[in-house]
Amino acid sequence: MQSSTPAGRTGRPRSAAADTAILAATRAALVDLGWSKLTLGDVATRAGVAKTTLYRRWAGKNELVVDAVAELFDELELPDRGCLAADIEGVVLQFAAILARPEAKSGLMAVVAESTRDDALRERIRASIVDRQKRLVLEGRARAQARGELPAEEDPAEAVRTADLIFDVVAGAVVHRTLVSAEPADGVWVRDFTQVLLWGLTSRPAESGGGWA
Repeated sequence: MQSSTPAGRTGRPRSAAADTAILAATRAALVDLGWSKLTLGDVATRAGVAKTTLYRRWAGKNELVVDAVAELFDELELPDRGCLAADIEGVVLQFAAILARPEAKSGLMAVVAESTRDDALRERIRASIVDRQKRLVLEGRARAQARGELPAEEDPAEAVRTADLIFDVVAGAVVHRTLVSAEPADGVWVRDFTQVLLWGLTSRPAESGGGWA
């Protein structure tokens, strides 16, 4: 069954407070009930809203859980620790800590599994989580360039392509480590991973643009 984003509706504007309560209730329900037992009715009760309020905002459970998990990843910030290596370590540790939370772990794994047969859900995951968090790569690259740690990119298209690649490498490694292998992304692992990433960023052939460009 294909998911869809609810069409625009007229009437009273959405309440930010209600949205916040619903997303928080969804995460609580994921922890208490798990993906399979979570229902929109239970979420509505926990949030103190009518079930119809949820259906005005989300087409179903899949979309609701994506947005609830996406809100967790919006907490990510790129710390300014004075150098690129330390900045990367800081954001990767934050990312791993979020993935270790039961609501993030169960929610993300469930919607990714569902998205293998739901193209619209896959697009929602990309828009709500992946595309929003690519800002961290762009911020990190700009900061490192300003410090002189990385060269400025010359080709905008190549810069976009490489930013996508860096995001895929970081997200893929951390998700695999924490959720697939179920191993800790502790300080030692994060330092080692950062060194591998930095080697790739600073050792690229000159004709490719070098660095994060």
